Amino acid sequence: MKKNFRTRILVLLLAAASAFPTAACGSGTPQNGAASASDDGAAADGDNVLYVYNWGEYIGDGVVEQFEKETGIRVVYDTFQTNEEMYPIIEAGAIRYDVVCPSDYIIQKMIRNDMLYPIDWDKVPNISNIDEKYMKKSEAFDPGNRYSVPYCWGTIGILYNTSLVSPQDTPDSWNALWDEKYSDNILMLDSVRDTFMVAEKLLGYDVNTTDEKQLEACRDLLIRQKPLVQAYVVDQVRDKMIGGEAAMAMIYSGELLYVQECLEEAGSPYVLKYVIPKEGSNVWIDSWVIPKNARHKENAEKWLNFLCRAEIAKENFEYITYPTPNRAAFELLDPDIRNNREVFPDDADLEKCSVFEYLGTAGDELYDTMWNEVKAY
Repeated sequence: MKKNFRTRILVLLLAAASAFPTAACGSGTPQNGAASASDDGAAADGDNVLYVYNWGEYIGDGVVEQFEKETGIRVVYDTFQTNEEMYPIIEAGAIRYDVVCPSDYIIQKMIRNDMLYPIDWDKVPNISNIDEKYMKKSEAFDPGNRYSVPYCWGTIGILYNTSLVSPQDTPDSWNALWDEKYSDNILMLDSVRDTFMVAEKLLGYDVNTTDEKQLEACRDLLIRQKPLVQAYVVDQVRDKMIGGEAAMAMIYSGELLYVQECLEEAGSPYVLKYVIPKEGSNVWIDSWVIPKNARHKENAEKWLNFLCRAEIAKENFEYITYPTPNRAAFELLDPDIRNNREVFPDDADLEKCSVFEYLGTAGDELYDTMWNEVKAY
């Protein structure tokens, strides 16, 4: 594999109470020197500025500076950790961001609540680089592809340590996360929709169900699993798996290259592999949108066009390590990456994978209630 990924600081710790090493990989801030909207205030006002709101660690090193150099537009850059953190900030409009990168079901919610500008595609000609199949998938939450530009995508699956999982137990089903042999060695995502998705797939339900009886069955299944679960985590899942603190875990597919690189840098004997279970999973898409209260829409469209350029999308993939929907960028990648089905699963792998949809206020409240019952059990 060609090593074009960002340099990370690797710290290898030995846990006194454990036979396994605990590793942690980290890196610098993704802003690359860009100003913060929350700090900058009125000083950033004017025509030559762009307010960007993105996930942390979700843009390539130097990409912001290159955009600024090419366009003369100063980028004011802030980050968020979850869709649920981002949404009320955009809704309140206290900071009028020009371009934001939410996930599929949140984009659908924003469209329904009339929070987004339609994109002028004449000003984003590089949209032609986005693979048509991702534009079609996006129509599940953005009918007619009016409001969003696909940026990254991925799946949720099982990451497992081949040193800690017996060959006969190599997971191919979500049922592996209910195997009592791995009690206290299983990690689950601390995320209501993602974790309920696992139960929904196992029980044969739609991942967007709002049927109360079905959700009660999912809740009960997760409660039965809970004594086996070491922890419900998000970012910590990768560090725990790198350190051999768990045998298997739910994880976002884009973390795979990250953990494999960390293990290689540490000289670890562990081998971590990723699988999409046979019952299917969630396939998600994070996309750029322009909030309706944006003050610099033309600058936002220049940003979208810039990010859709093949070499820029390639640079972002090599930093983020989450799959790119940009076909032109994909063709620039080394063959070993393009042909890695753990990173870029083929259509057969995705056949039973579903996109999350916005469920409405009542649906959200129902899921939250069931999830709180699981966590409180």
